[in-house]
Amino acid sequence: MEDKPMPVTTTMSETVEKRAQAIAALSNTTEWDIVVIGGGATGLGAALDAAARGYRVLLLEQADFAKSTSSKSTKLVHGGVRYLAQGNVGLVREASIERGLLCRNAPHLVKNLGFVIPLYDFWDSIKYTIGLKLYDWISGRLSLGRSVHISREETLEQLPNIKTEGLLGGVRYHDGQFDDARLAINLVQTLFEKGGFAINYMKVTGLIKEATRVQGVTARDEETGMHYSLKAKAVINATGVFADDILQMDDPTAAKSICVSQGVHVVLDKTFHPSTSALMIPETADGRVLFVVPWHNKLIVGTTDTPVDAASLEPVALEAEIGFILDTAGSYLTRKPARADVLSVFAGLRPLAIPANGAQKTKEISRSHKIMVSASKLFTILGGKWTTYRRMGEDLINRIEKELGWMPKQSVTKTLPIHGYATGMNWDDPLYFYGADAVALQQKMNDAGKWISEKLHIHEAQVVWAVQEEMARTVEDVLSRRTRALLLDAAESTRMARPVAELMAKHMQKDAQWVEDQVATFSQLAASYKLRD
Repeated sequence: MEDKPMPVTTTMSETVEKRAQAIAALSNTTEWDIVVIGGGATGLGAALDAAARGYRVLLLEQADFAKSTSSKSTKLVHGGVRYLAQGNVGLVREASIERGLLCRNAPHLVKNLGFVIPLYDFWDSIKYTIGLKLYDWISGRLSLGRSVHISREETLEQLPNIKTEGLLGGVRYHDGQFDDARLAINLVQTLFEKGGFAINYMKVTGLIKEATRVQGVTARDEETGMHYSLKAKAVINATGVFADDILQMDDPTAAKSICVSQGVHVVLDKTFHPSTSALMIPETADGRVLFVVPWHNKLIVGTTDTPVDAASLEPVALEAEIGFILDTAGSYLTRKPARADVLSVFAGLRPLAIPANGAQKTKEISRSHKIMVSASKLFTILGGKWTTYRRMGEDLINRIEKELGWMPKQSVTKTLPIHGYATGMNWDDPLYFYGADAVALQQKMNDAGKWISEKLHIHEAQVVWAVQEEMARTVEDVLSRRTRALLLDAAESTRMARPVAELMAKHMQKDAQWVEDQVATFSQLAASYKLRD
């Protein structure tokens, strides 16, 4: 195993904000080595791997980084316990290795979390105990802890609000937990530190072709309306659920390559499950598992797996999905959650590579990634999940080098520390996810400003920091992804929208109309995160 990475030395922002730096680089660079389309987990992983090898890299994202799927996960960095049931040992092994590497490279964002499966049947006790022992064995030296069978008393101690009737005991195992959107922002910062560039709100509008080969992209700055023509030796399509849109820019007759599945989560107050351990419900009506996971002093409960026909940046939870989650959780908890208890509900879309037979249910489709190379040498990556983002990036850049005959360069991301790298985190500190940046941010909080929300522990200094250090451009960027207010409490985040907009306007030189537009846009979005009576 590789040596432990050295910490990143973090600095305050330069005089020129990062997005402006990247915009300037568009005019100063005649040709990029690699242009990446898509600023989610997959695109960021590929861009960082390439930049760390020394390539000139530009990443373009049509909205904000991790705007869609990559900020709507269950917040787990996991080997995939349920993939064992599908017999996909290779994916479990790959994910377990990547989980261990991410724990080492971003210890300020990834924590070891204990999970307990309550057991009400003797044969389930044998099945899950043996299955999780196999899970430990596959994880090898990168296992986060040994799985053990625990008594009825120990199960009740760790799951104090679990239903007791028929309870025989439980199985405790370990997996990883993280903050998905915060990891995405830290990856953007690391990309800049490695000489690459990323621009949010820059939509790719077309592909540049010469002699049937893709030689770059055209793009439009969604803020200014400016158009750019950007030459590149290689173009990566890492747009997740929108991958087919880019493939059809390349070839209007291209067959559909992905199917889309929706996963929904509801957020509850921690009183429903007052424990530091997560609850895993092993069997649900749809044949999946359901998690009740402590996160940012709240509970995330999910998820679903519902096929949808069309992709969107802001999918909306279906009533059937919400009811399924509340009913399933309520069948295990002593206090059944009701609609009025839901603080926020959010939906994310999974981009799944269509299987060869095209007949499987979405929950049965492998989460392995797939790389496609078109006749025009457009590189497309499909499938995958957050846990394996780094490996996906490495595989993709290796494939580009091979296909284009480039001299191979060694990937270094296995031991590359992510921006904010810090060990010994106090997970009860509301600023923990800033890692090494927390010291400078705390000083700013001490020097000036006030609390915007004491309930969610969000300070004015965090808003300014998001604008100056983390490329936040909208109220939604701040309240959904730089902080996680929208996902944690939709009503409270709506209340915060105006003070956040006014503070951003001051530091971004925006006028009063911008403030009004931002408040209206965010309030409309936040309404979809609330449950109607």
